[in-house]
Amino acid sequence: MTIPDVRDAEPALPAFSPPGGFSPEAARADVPILHRTVNGQPLAWLDNAATTQKPRQVIEALAAYYGAANSNIHRGAHTMAREATELYEAGRAAVASFLGAEGPETVAFTRGTTEAINLVAQSWGRANLGPGDDILVPVLEHHSDIVPWQLIAKETRARVVPVPLDATGQIDRAAYADLLSYRTRLVAVSHASNVLGTVPPVKEMTALAHRYDAKVLVDGAQAVAHLPVDVRDLGADFYVFSGHKLFAPTGIGALYARPEVMAAMKPWQGGGNMIESVSFDRTTFAPPPHLLEAGTGHISGVVGLLAALNWLTSFDRAAVTAYENALMAYAEQAMATVPGLSLLGSAPDRIAVLTFTLAGHDPATVADWLDRDGIAVRAGHHCAQPALAHYGLESAARASLSLYNTSEEVDRLVASLRGLQQAT
Repeated sequence: MTIPDVRDAEPALPAFSPPGGFSPEAARADVPILHRTVNGQPLAWLDNAATTQKPRQVIEALAAYYGAANSNIHRGAHTMAREATELYEAGRAAVASFLGAEGPETVAFTRGTTEAINLVAQSWGRANLGPGDDILVPVLEHHSDIVPWQLIAKETRARVVPVPLDATGQIDRAAYADLLSYRTRLVAVSHASNVLGTVPPVKEMTALAHRYDAKVLVDGAQAVAHLPVDVRDLGADFYVFSGHKLFAPTGIGALYARPEVMAAMKPWQGGGNMIESVSFDRTTFAPPPHLLEAGTGHISGVVGLLAALNWLTSFDRAAVTAYENALMAYAEQAMATVPGLSLLGSAPDRIAVLTFTLAGHDPATVADWLDRDGIAVRAGHHCAQPALAHYGLESAARASLSLYNTSEEVDRLVASLRGLQQAT
């Protein structure tokens, strides 16, 4: 008697037909860490929503800066100070160009998205929020786009108003329109959700908010590596992002503000670099954006960010987006063949974030099992507890894809998840 192999009953995986114009191998060849092994298996890095891996061009730029150009910026008269300043300001210009901004003067460097949002809350919010004012924040937001508004609302006696989601994980547009009023001073919305992948209709939401003279802050942390960004087309008053989710180093990010909004920003932190003159009688401040950059900035981080932007924009962005969308669609179909697996969110406009639960298994157990096979995913609340609560959950597992991921890595993910189900 032949005992049937349980694998014989496994559903076949769908065929993957990548669109032309981009090959992930072109990107993979530049990223050294993707060629290491984990637990004896080739690394499959599917945790890109948490952080992206770095191409050699970024690593080499950091080494070159520290090896040949390390200096403080702006105030030095020597050659290396001038070289470092040129690199730093070239990074600012590159960010402005990447975002479609009016010019470099609209970009301030921060440690990342979180600090940029806190900067807006403290600099703009402290001066413009008061009792009875509303700050609208969708339920899908990352904690970094919720907590700073709660803190400043408590201080100014404004209130944070959640905007609900519909069953697909999209922002409820009717509810959003109903919640807007002339009490609304700010709308804070992500350009793409880190837990559902949802891409909200930001341009439409911004236009509607502006009818009530409200400002709009767009959290671009998850969007910038996947979507072309044009802050003027979006109508954003503020746009923020983190470099480490854009193939750049950790500890560097940027804040864009419309010129007239940037010009009205108040100092948040005081110190060097953000002043014109200081005496015990009177201090005068540098113009924005330097006004918002107290102390020595993360100069090497800006150098790395510049290299990352140059690397990313060397690819055909439209072709990359088409490839990522095709890979996401393939991953959704392939993961649907895993017994007991449920994907969260089904918004039609999404980035490649695949958050899921697996019946009978805690998300942390799922992540640990996958790690044994060299597959890196994230498990937990993903700093988006209200979004998970919308689905009655406290935690979930998440696989998130980028331009260097492949259908073969998705196949390994599915095979490992099937193995976990068969093992229990």
